[in-house]
Amino acid sequence: MQRKADAVRNDQNSEWGWFLGWLAVGGCLALGLAALLSVGVALIAVGALGAVLLLRKGHRNALMGAIAGLGLPLFYLAYLNWDGPGDVCHSAAGSSTCTQEYAPQPFLIVGALLIVAGVLAFLVLDRRRRGVR
Repeated sequence: MQRKADAVRNDQNSEWGWFLGWLAVGGCLALGLAALLSVGVALIAVGALGAVLLLRKGHRNALMGAIAGLGLPLFYLAYLNWDGPGDVCHSAAGSSTCTQEYAPQPFLIVGALLIVAGVLAFLVLDRRRRGVR
């Protein structure tokens, strides 16, 4: 009986590992799209390579991690625009620079929705696969 419980626990842990792999792939692809004019092409290539590797070996339900991963760069964009909206000026050692920043709330909300949607979809699909109601 203990072996069966350990096998179920190991199976759940490995599925979460696959989910985290897809989370990284989704984050890499989204960040690649956001930085398309600089390092974006390289990030998209790395994300595509990771997706190919995960599709060959991983659980199909863990693909929902890619949806959650799309939300990760949005948190970074919210952090970059934390002082917005509007003009934000910083001064240091006799010079000042001003930049235009966006409101961080839309980035936070959409990022959180994507992460929650990806995790919930993974949990629902995993529960269906196991046949638990």
